[in-house]
Amino acid sequence: QVQLVESGGGLVQTGGSLRLSCASSGSVFSISTMSWYRQVQGKQHDLVATITRVGSTNYADSVKGRFTISRDNAKNTVNLQMNSLKPEDTAVYYCRAQGPLQRYDYWGQGTQVTVSS
Repeated sequence: QVQLVESGGGLVQTGGSLRLSCASSGSVFSISTMSWYRQVQGKQHDLVATITRVGSTNYADSVKGRFTISRDNAKNTVNLQMNSLKPEDTAVYYCRAQGPLQRYDYWGQGTQVTVSS
């Protein structure tokens, strides 16, 4: 069983920055594809960024150039550095761990990010 715990959310003004972290328990972190999703109340989860086990990254068009995903396999953590935040970035942000060949799929409990205008 893998547990994912997000931290770093909060309230920030437009143009500000936040750094989200997701700490993973268990021994599968290094082989997992790690992603950040976000959800606005009443809507579906939207993919924000993904980083594979070898460090390849992918971003939603809406965050390219502003957000950076990174991982530290020694610390079993994945981070999301968010710069130049906009009110439309307001959402609950979730961390997700996916195993090779869909062997497993875990989600964190989410952390709220609110960007005030």
